[in-house]
Amino acid sequence: MQINADLRKRAVVYSKDLPWVDSPMAGVQRRMLERDGDEVARATTIVRYAQGSSFSAHTHGGGEEFLVLDGVFSDEKGDYPTGTYVRNPVGSTHTPFSKEGATILVKLWQMSPEDQEQKVINTLTNHWHPGLVEGLQVMPLHTYGTENVALVKWEPGTVFQHHTHFGGEEIYVIEGVFEDEYGTYPQGTWIRNPHGSVHTPFTKEGGLIYVKTGHLDTFTASEKQ
Repeated sequence: MQINADLRKRAVVYSKDLPWVDSPMAGVQRRMLERDGDEVARATTIVRYAQGSSFSAHTHGGGEEFLVLDGVFSDEKGDYPTGTYVRNPVGSTHTPFSKEGATILVKLWQMSPEDQEQKVINTLTNHWHPGLVEGLQVMPLHTYGTENVALVKWEPGTVFQHHTHFGGEEIYVIEGVFEDEYGTYPQGTWIRNPHGSVHTPFTKEGGLIYVKTGHLDTFTASEKQ
């Protein structure tokens, strides 16, 4: 299965327009934003766990990164309420479930085997740092090589400078409305800007976004080999 699988191309998906697709496990459904492969795949997905649902034990051969968008997601290592950011490195194993139901943004098979740092961050209590322009606050979540992951909070009326994405950029709009010269992106929108792309982002209303940068050039180069 291939969905927005060419990392050299820009992609914009309003996730709320996508149907919920049943997974192999009862009560677990998915909205597929990008995918290259079948059940084991490089993927970026919104996953919804119904109350009392679970997934069978599995190993993350390419690593797993997720952000809990609502509810409480759990595994045998702990509970992860809304706003929790988790990285499970390559080779990690767990048995996920949700007692009360949860929705997560999850990225699979997108980690370097050398990046073995496991992380659990409560972004609702973690510290914010001043951004590069007035009206921005940044919460760094992870850095490895050229890859950087963060949450960015935008005050209404904030404008960022025109810039180039060396290594590309991915954005998921968690709250509010994000914008640039190419469009307007409400809550639930996923955006991939490829290596070498340029834009001038801003927001009239304000918002909160998940951002990953500097990671796409590596995958694009490997695809060309």
